[in-house]
Amino acid sequence: MSRSAGLVVVLLAGCSPPPGPDPPPPAARTPADALAGGVKYLLDRQSPDGTWRSDVYATFKDGPALTPLVVVALQAAGDPASAAARRKGSEYLAGLIRPDGTTAADIDYPAYTAALGVTALSHPDNKDLRPARDRWLKFLLDRQLTERLGWSPEDKEYGGWGYCRVVPKKPTPGALAPPLVESNLSATVYALDALRAAGVADREVYDKALVFVRRCQNPDGGFHFVYDDPVRNKAGSPDLTAKPVRFHSYGSTTADGLRALRLAGEPDAARIEQARAWLATHFRADRHPGDYVPAHEPNRDAVYYYYAASLARSLRGWDPFSGRSWQQELSGALVERQAVDGSWANPVELVRENDQLVATSQAVIALSAATSAAR
Repeated sequence: MSRSAGLVVVLLAGCSPPPGPDPPPPAARTPADALAGGVKYLLDRQSPDGTWRSDVYATFKDGPALTPLVVVALQAAGDPASAAARRKGSEYLAGLIRPDGTTAADIDYPAYTAALGVTALSHPDNKDLRPARDRWLKFLLDRQLTERLGWSPEDKEYGGWGYCRVVPKKPTPGALAPPLVESNLSATVYALDALRAAGVADREVYDKALVFVRRCQNPDGGFHFVYDDPVRNKAGSPDLTAKPVRFHSYGSTTADGLRALRLAGEPDAARIEQARAWLATHFRADRHPGDYVPAHEPNRDAVYYYYAASLARSLRGWDPFSGRSWQQELSGALVERQAVDGSWANPVELVRENDQLVATSQAVIALSAATSAAR
């Protein structure tokens, strides 16, 4: 090789090829993309028996705990690709309730399992499963804290539903009450949602539920979760020595409260409007709103996905803002939080939303409601 030729080779070896055009940026994910990803994540984690079981919490490893929530989430999304999985999950739920009304498995969260079971089996695709739906419905109605179980309208517990694992009969004087016998707003709104899904028209059931729901509404129009409990009322109380103790309103319970008022047919329009006004004033898509006491502040976003789901359902069909779209803001916040595998998970563990099945189901419900409201 000549000296000049060698020099050319050296020079060429040290040169980079001419730059080409920049690659196109990745397409921005849309709420529809996020919803499809969430649905696929849930479908990929169904067990052969039709259930969904947690990999995080022992109490969620049984079929009754999470299966009804996931089935309802998939029904809300309405993706045709999930039809077979929804059906298999629904058949599992139908098989859990025997003809005599007893359950085929121990159930840690009977109010939630029954309410979501009724909702799932009331879906138009499950008309042939109505007998099982009606057994779940009776199971649920038998757990409303009313005169039939010894409660009276003067009792703080009266009218709602709670977390008690056994039928919540009123304890006799001096007797020890079973754990979690009291009503709470979350179990109550899930029950009311189920009653409406099943077409229950008995006005007395709803009027009794309203007794409890109204007791959870604060003077500012917002809601708290339960009476006399500074821990489970997530935002806390400004003064635990007050008589009676008042608890701060916060987003998830106020969304539940608004839904409960509407589901139960609250005749007082002012109550409904006050709840709507609280949500409109405090609305945040990026965090869980409410006036939290400092000690509770680290857990503010523990119920973020529950809040998103209840908020979207409570605001569907109603636009409380001028010049803003709650649908776009909430959907955008959820899209940003989605993991690459299509799931969602909460970094705060307090109410177990760090379980991907829990958070993803709630996010799918929220996106389904928000995107349908935007159309």
